[in-house]
Order: sequence, then C-alpha cells, then structure tokens
Amino acid sequence: MNTEYAHTITKEEVEELPMEKFEGRIFVLTNEKDANRAVAYLERYPVLGFDTETRPNFRRGRRNKIALVQLSTEDTCFLFRLNRMGFPASLKKLLGNADVKKVGLSLRDDFGAIRKRTEIKPENFLDLQPYVGQFGIEAASLQKIYAIMFQKKISKGQRLSNWEAENLTEPQQRYAALDAWACLHIYKQLNNQTTDELS
Repeated sequence: MNTEYAHTITKEEVEELPMEKFEGRIFVLTNEKDANRAVAYLERYPVLGFDTETRPNFRRGRRNKIALVQLSTEDTCFLFRLNRMGFPASLKKLLGNADVKKVGLSLRDDFGAIRKRTEIKPENFLDLQPYVGQFGIEAASLQKIYAIMFQKKISKGQRLSNWEAENLTEPQQRYAALDAWACLHIYKQLNNQTTDELS
C-alpha cells in the first residue's frame, strides 16, 4: 500500500496533536558490567534506534562532553550514562558493528560529540533526514517527521535538562528513550511500506 505523507507541517499543527509516549522498558546503565550485558542483548537485533544527549552549556563557545547514548529495540531502550562510566569497549564495538543497522537523526552532530570522548568508526548508520525525503517528507526535525507520519507529538521539554545529574528523572528517561525508539519506529514504518510496494 502506498501511503502519501504530507511534505511538511507547521509548529502550530504539531502543538494540536496528542502526545506520544514510550511504553516499553527502560534500563539506565551506569557501569561497564551492565553495559556489556546490554550490548550482548542489543547485538541480537538487526536494526536499532539511536540517539545521544549532552548537557547544555549556556556559555558561548563551550560544549560539554556527550553524557548519554540511547539504543532502542521496539520494546526496550538502554540508556548508557557515559559521564558515569566512560565509554565501554563493548559499546564502541556495537557502534562499529556493520551487521547491526543503527537509525538516528542528524548523525553528524552525534558522531562529532562521540569523538570528543573516544575515537570510533561508526558503521551501518542511517540518517533519517535524507532518508525520509525519498518518501516526500521535507521536514528535518524528529518532532515534525514523527508528527507527519503518526499524527502524534514528541515533547521536547527535557531536551535542555541536566543530562549529567546524579540520577536521571523519570521524565528524562522517557524523553531519551522516546527519541531513540521514534527513530526506529519511523524507519520500520517506511521500510515496511517499501517492502509492501515491492511485493
């Protein structure tokens, strides 16, 4: 079935939509042992949603190191707290694993932030910004792409919160998980549509 998507959507139209929520499991990881177990779990999946968070710095010209990497399956999201445990070798290996596709948005920014912590060679990443253009969607932000496709709103209320806090609040966890999961959800919806058209 060929689904026609709107090319774009206004901020006002997005605001009118109901809020989306991530209803799956969230695991917050603060040590390398738990990170290694999470990576072993994630490596079994062919496609993952991906995102990162960095504590905002309101002083001009300064930028903090990346604090969080989020990787999500359809029902489970892992939050790797890099500011608490450094950058685990197992996570580096997963980000460089060509057998697992990682789907995100504005990946150049994410890769730049990661390289301030460690040298990695990202493999098999797909950036949704150019990808959705093949389906006639001209919006560039995750919030607008998601709204166009699913008629739901992703809250950005936690974006500028402190991602290096001692403990992440539940709203922070839900926000972080939703962003990674939404990337996967968008990709799977578009990929299923393409598969349907070819069958």
